[in-house]
Amino acid sequence: MILYTCIRFFRTGIQTSEGLGMRQRGRRNMIFIGGISSAVKQLNYLKTVICSRCGGYGRYQVFMTYTYFSFFFIPVFKWNRQFYVKMSCCGSVYELDREVGMKILRGESVDIREEDLTLIKAGGRSFELSDFEEERTCPGCGASVSEDYSYCPYCGEPLDRR
Repeated sequence: MILYTCIRFFRTGIQTSEGLGMRQRGRRNMIFIGGISSAVKQLNYLKTVICSRCGGYGRYQVFMTYTYFSFFFIPVFKWNRQFYVKMSCCGSVYELDREVGMKILRGESVDIREEDLTLIKAGGRSFELSDFEEERTCPGCGASVSEDYSYCPYCGEPLDRR
């Protein structure tokens, strides 16, 4: 969500025309553009681990979410910093302890321990259904056929039961 506000300030003043010696009333405008927004930043943290959720080999991907105020589209200050870890193997998401996250943000060398993580969303390993289906070969035409078939869908030959 991005919220930008544009405010115009009017100031009435008396200006003198050059060379004519005349006085005229004029307006001076000032435009203020500011906004509040939120963002996500991936932090530089490289460490491979064995995932405690899925047992797979993956790495920690550390992210920081924050809210910031911008003045003329330039971020001025940030607040509400929160740190998260996403596992590359199964997609599980953890909230990271703030102190550990701030150390990573400052570029300090730190190890993320299990105690520093709070599970937010459990992920699951992606798989193909074909990984679990056994296939057999048709004795008539040699086609690769799923275990579910009793007859070959290509030539109609009865398949062996194993």
